Amino acid sequence: MSTHRNIYLVGPMGSGKTAVGKQLARLLGVPFVDSDTEIERRTGADIPLIFEKEGEAGFREREREVIAELTQRRGVVLSTGGGAILKEENRRQLQAGGVVVYLETSIAQQAARVRDGENRPMLTGQDTTQRLTELMAHRAPLYREVAALTVRTDGRRVRDVAEEILREVDRILPP
Repeated sequence: MSTHRNIYLVGPMGSGKTAVGKQLARLLGVPFVDSDTEIERRTGADIPLIFEKEGEAGFREREREVIAELTQRRGVVLSTGGGAILKEENRRQLQAGGVVVYLETSIAQQAARVRDGENRPMLTGQDTTQRLTELMAHRAPLYREVAALTVRTDGRRVRDVAEEILREVDRILPP
């Protein structure tokens, strides 16, 4: 794969976007960027505090700004937050700037990976499995809409998922 192309990972919390993204970046020899980490770096506050002070709408606006900027970079692997696809503008930016890969995973796998929802504002004070199910009912169609490629992550090793993504991206992109 040409290193000037970007790979953007979308999917629910617990799908493995950060772990797979880091592995992809290593395999490609390009930088890895996590949009949530970038928001935290810029604000000096963690995501739960941003949600507490600004609400979801405030966070989503910060996320929109970060995604608009990060999608202008070339030769990066970007992991987005689980709700990044909620804004149409983000979906357009992602599709225009690179190959969008949806890391699809079951509710059971998500719940096991996020455990008690600590540091996950969308899960705070709620039944984790029920809330993940509600989120996926709304978000899964948007993940599918934006993605050029869908890869299942349930029960798979990070490296295997990353290698599958590279094979599929090479198959769908012209040399």
